[in-house]
Amino acid sequence: MQRITKANFNGLIIALLSVSLLLGCVGGQLGRNNSGQYKNGMVVSASEIASQVGVDILKKGGNAVDAAVAVQFALAVVYPNAGNLGGGGFMVYRSAKGETNTLDFREKAAGAASRDMYLDSEGNPIIDKSLYGQLAAGVPGSVAGMEEAHQKYGRLKWEELVAPARALAANGFKITARQARELNGMKSRLTKLNPLGTALLKETTWAEGDLLVQKELAYTLKHIEEEGRNGFYEGAVADSIVAEMKRGNGIISKQDLKDYKAVWRKPVLGTYRGYDIVTMPPSSSGGIALVQLLKSVEPYPLSKWGFNTDSTVQVIVEAERRVYADRATHLGDPDFYPVPQQQLIEDNYNKERMANFNWEKATTSAAIKAGDIAPIEHEETTHFSIVDRDGNAVSITTTLNGSYGAGVVVKGAGFLLNNEMDDFSVKPGAPNMYGLVGGEANAIAPNKRMLSCMTPTIIAKDGELFMVVGTPGGSTIITSVFQTIINVIDFNQSMQTAVNSKKFHHQWLPDQIDIEPNALDSLTIEKLKAKGYKIVPRGAIGRVDAILKTKWGYYQGGADPRGDDKAVGW
Repeated sequence: MQRITKANFNGLIIALLSVSLLLGCVGGQLGRNNSGQYKNGMVVSASEIASQVGVDILKKGGNAVDAAVAVQFALAVVYPNAGNLGGGGFMVYRSAKGETNTLDFREKAAGAASRDMYLDSEGNPIIDKSLYGQLAAGVPGSVAGMEEAHQKYGRLKWEELVAPARALAANGFKITARQARELNGMKSRLTKLNPLGTALLKETTWAEGDLLVQKELAYTLKHIEEEGRNGFYEGAVADSIVAEMKRGNGIISKQDLKDYKAVWRKPVLGTYRGYDIVTMPPSSSGGIALVQLLKSVEPYPLSKWGFNTDSTVQVIVEAERRVYADRATHLGDPDFYPVPQQQLIEDNYNKERMANFNWEKATTSAAIKAGDIAPIEHEETTHFSIVDRDGNAVSITTTLNGSYGAGVVVKGAGFLLNNEMDDFSVKPGAPNMYGLVGGEANAIAPNKRMLSCMTPTIIAKDGELFMVVGTPGGSTIITSVFQTIINVIDFNQSMQTAVNSKKFHHQWLPDQIDIEPNALDSLTIEKLKAKGYKIVPRGAIGRVDAILKTKWGYYQGGADPRGDDKAVGW
């Protein structure tokens, strides 16, 4: 063996440094380092195809909003159970210079909607009536929302952003194994609710790799590509929507469609351990609830206690119990109800809400009511996070509500109707499909937006972008986003690890802790049970798609392995 001298040791170090620098240059040219992190931009969504569409737009010179529009339309094609033209959602925006804004393109009740429209003669909810069929649908907001976002912030031409989705619908795409299982599982319902047929049905069973071609959806996207929102809310597509309503006793009219507007709103702003939180205001409950949760746990040393230990879980559960009680009473469409937003997110208010927390014994939900304030989705939503090379960021959560929405595909237009009317308090005090209880603030009224749990969020640190995050998951959306954030900030997890980490959930009523498989170890479970907590195992919670900006300036993606989600960067 050759003896290593000081001279050849130094030479070896120089050689290694040279190789490292060379690899760094190559990585820099490609916008990617050796850890799968990217410099020029990133898209994380529920579909690899849709994520690639977004990155292609970024490479063409589009900004984060351009990419978001393209991804939204692509998801309507390649992720039909939640991606949508016939649904709605929320967008949180932060520019590279720190400007923030939020866009509410949530669906609205039709003008003919009425408070008791889903109750029987005895005043009891008719469950299926708000879940399936044409009457379950609210006026869609997605197309109007995308045009509004593009007009304010977009850079590329509208046609360039819609064309990829139209091509995917016309030419087809290969479905995944998961999608094949879902479509086969939905066959009976889709057949019953679509007697005139739909591209989502086939005589034989679906299999991984089958080509899903949606000609009617391509026709609708062509109208949107050429005419913008008018190609959806007026003309031939609007005629198809109204005809579909008439086939199934639905109530959305041409006037409802024409009158729909997306609304820009001031973000909910908060802080947590020196980080700046930018999140969604009502008609989403998610942003206020998220800031409340962060404020509630901030006084406690979570990092010292550790990830998912009994003390950490107990504090989080007690915070969630109180915040969801507030949600049931105080939150609704701000155009119809005076939401006490600033009071709910104040430090002292949330500190007082946690004051009766007892370490020795679980608080019962029966003992927890909403705070005293003076007046002033199968969980199928989808989320995507986008950052462009300039540092502009977009966080969008969008939904049909239940998986495949109302189960009705608009004949001649090829897209699914939402079943968002179930997100209203059909009867104050009665739970919706996610077990959430609501009150007067979220009662049905004509042209009103139903309350949502969607929580698209952007976080900054010292004036610089830090994280873009959101998730689907019905009532678990808020807690999934919350836990992902503290996984990174308090437990120092990477973005992918924070997304992967097993989660738990409490929503006030029912009074139980839902846990993913292996979320808590057996000792932690026994300690919690001894204090009176009810533990209920369940399946996957959330499908978080997030982006973290590292201290070296690279974008680190977190695509949820609970689905077919994919992070694509450049």
